[in-house]
Amino acid sequence: MTTLFFMWGFMTVLNDPLIARFKEAFRLSNFQAMLVQLAFFGAYFIGAIIYYAVSTTSGDPINRIGYKNGVILGLLMSALGSALFYPAALMVSYGFFLFALFILGLGFTMLQIAANPYVTILGQERTASSRLNLSQAFNSCGTTLGPILGGYLIFEVFARAGAHGADSVRVPYLVFAGVFLVIAVLFTFARLPAFTNQEQMGRGLGALKHPHTALGMLAIFMYVGGEVTIGSAIILFLGSDKLGNLPHETASQYLAFYWGGLMIGRFMGAFALSEMRRWLKHLLVVAVPIAALAVILAMPWIAAVLHLGWAQAAAGVCSPANAAHYAVLLGILLVAFFAGEASPHRMLALFSVVIIVLLITGITTGGETAKWAILGIGLFDSVMWSNIFSLAIEGLGPMKSQGSSLLVMAILGGAVLPPIQGKVADLIGMHAARAVAPAASIPDLQQMAASHGWGIQTSFVVPIFAFAYVAFYGCYGYRAGRGR
Repeated sequence: MTTLFFMWGFMTVLNDPLIARFKEAFRLSNFQAMLVQLAFFGAYFIGAIIYYAVSTTSGDPINRIGYKNGVILGLLMSALGSALFYPAALMVSYGFFLFALFILGLGFTMLQIAANPYVTILGQERTASSRLNLSQAFNSCGTTLGPILGGYLIFEVFARAGAHGADSVRVPYLVFAGVFLVIAVLFTFARLPAFTNQEQMGRGLGALKHPHTALGMLAIFMYVGGEVTIGSAIILFLGSDKLGNLPHETASQYLAFYWGGLMIGRFMGAFALSEMRRWLKHLLVVAVPIAALAVILAMPWIAAVLHLGWAQAAAGVCSPANAAHYAVLLGILLVAFFAGEASPHRMLALFSVVIIVLLITGITTGGETAKWAILGIGLFDSVMWSNIFSLAIEGLGPMKSQGSSLLVMAILGGAVLPPIQGKVADLIGMHAARAVAPAASIPDLQQMAASHGWGIQTSFVVPIFAFAYVAFYGCYGYRAGRGR
């Protein structure tokens, strides 16, 4: 299960370098480039709504086939989507790439529906958030390595002079298809409990009739949309004038701080929400950020020992100055964890407020302050998925996997909010370009705005609204209709 969570985290975050690569290779606007997320996360909505419809009319599929077979089916679909990148690159078709991402997203939908509730039912319900945070921490390990290794492969190793830019994704995704097939074989022969359930749920709304689950859907929509929107824009954000015009290959390495923050926070959440002795719990919560900072400082030495290009690229952003900036954010995170008092809903509300403050800082400032305000948001995104998920399916009994499909459906937020942010960035960028060159043509204005990164910074206003709702769910929504 750890391997599974790691792999789909690694693949999901590769969309961020893909956006930058496709934007350059196909000469796309910000809105068009963000269609990568629409295709990928839109598949979550389509796949989950089909699953929900089947479960309300013919019974819950995973209850019948078991969680293990659900995972295997998801892996095979993911392998197919990854393999389709090869013909898409040969045809040099952006539309075909979007179709391949859609199929890949369908595979991940099945994995999400099966794996998340599976983790919650492996023990007592009151510690479900702790277990899900722990498994999601390995998912975030994948999202941390994804930008480092993926950006290095896409922008450097497989980028050939004279070839179309999209050609560089062909070989990596073919390899990923093979990895998914290998994992599917391993799951086929692994001894895992099936957890089948023949109990009938009856027709009707099912899990959707529970207010805390329905409101949890919107919370997942907003959280995933906000998280993906921020991650998708970071490379373009760091390449803007006010942030130092970093090249894409360098900016992609900084993504590791954003996605790595989720891994750090989720390990801390796994300990904070567990039933360990209080002194041990506090010790481990403090130890995680210290260990993370030690790894960051050790990266130049690791790169020197390994002599690997991707490690050397990562070491380039792990300077003492960058480590010092990140240490400040880790200190704020530690205070927030202790202030949350090991309460899933209280953490949601508190962490959302911190994210909103960081977003406002990233919009209104420039340079290192703006850069690290946005990169630090990943630390506070960390516990949200696990806490919302476990709170939203709490008390559903045999409807847990159906409730899971509803929550996975809400991952649609990752498809909807990034294009909205892209459109906001385009409109603001065009306005800024027109102020500089009022007589220029629209294509020239678009090119000018894109080259300077105008509009990207202000567009971070979009996820502010998303996290404001998550704060509401942590304050009230989680207990709606349950009398507590």
